[in-house]
Amino acid sequence: MDFSLWGGGSMGSVVGEKITRLIEYATNNFLPLILVCASGGARMQEGSLSLMQMAKISSTLYDYQSNKKLFYVSILTSPTTGGVTASFGMLGDIIIAEPNAYIAFAGKRIIEKTLNKTIPEGSQVAEYLFHKGLFDPIVPRNPLKGVLSELVQLHGFFPLNQNSIK
Repeated sequence: MDFSLWGGGSMGSVVGEKITRLIEYATNNFLPLILVCASGGARMQEGSLSLMQMAKISSTLYDYQSNKKLFYVSILTSPTTGGVTASFGMLGDIIIAEPNAYIAFAGKRIIEKTLNKTIPEGSQVAEYLFHKGLFDPIVPRNPLKGVLSELVQLHGFFPLNQNSIK
């Protein structure tokens, strides 16, 4: 999900495999899971292999959350779009967004072309989506470590000090 690379932070099969392995590691070691999402969508150059990452990650998260009853926090940064939004971005037990983050499944232009309607300006920004109930709190980066530390402790995991969260 590195925007400095070709593909604009898109989720391809390598990203999907790495995230799946991370979730499996957290599951096997009974660890809380915090994923920071930033993506321009799926890597269309990989076709269906890229799209399958949504199902692969989601099913691994199902085992983590439903079968093992472990705690997952999703943090949505700007932008979080496409397959990341459609899968693990919105599956957190707690979903946190950054202020003014652009969060969408598809871009404004694609939606308007598909629906043949104009969508309201700002309808894909965190504050608007928060008021529609799409996620939990909006938290700026500065207090985020403290908020995450409290959430993890509230959910029965080991006490964290803020320096242990990178």
